[in-house]
Amino acid sequence: MKNLKIAIGADHAGYEMKSHVVEWLTPLVEELKDLGTGSEASVDYPDFAHAVAGEVEKGNYEIGILICGTGIGVDMTANKHQGIRSALCWNKEVSTLAKSHNNANVICLPGRFISKEESQEILSAFLKTKFEGGRHSRRIDKISC
Repeated sequence: MKNLKIAIGADHAGYEMKSHVVEWLTPLVEELKDLGTGSEASVDYPDFAHAVAGEVEKGNYEIGILICGTGIGVDMTANKHQGIRSALCWNKEVSTLAKSHNNANVICLPGRFISKEESQEILSAFLKTKFEGGRHSRRIDKISC
């Protein structure tokens, strides 16, 4: 994980979880860019999802992490970006499959439905997993319109 460049963002419902993830993940990766939000004051999740997905889409960061209350809103928003394969992950197994089978480059977490410890397990699995390629590459090539 040490050579990864990651962008992270969250809305107000994901702020507490994001703060925990930033503190935990910063020493483990090459770069972690926090794109907000900076408090629990109400904000609009698309603003942060677009910021993170945009950085990954441009190639500035290899991986994006997004957190909102359910993870659904940020996931839907991130997937509007060309070349983004965003996955809503609520456990370790799902995060492993999102990367190994779908080559996800953005992971979305449901901040109100998982613990801080679970977030670490989910992210560790995601970040350590490699894309399997093979038959999965053919399928991924069919995603973009």
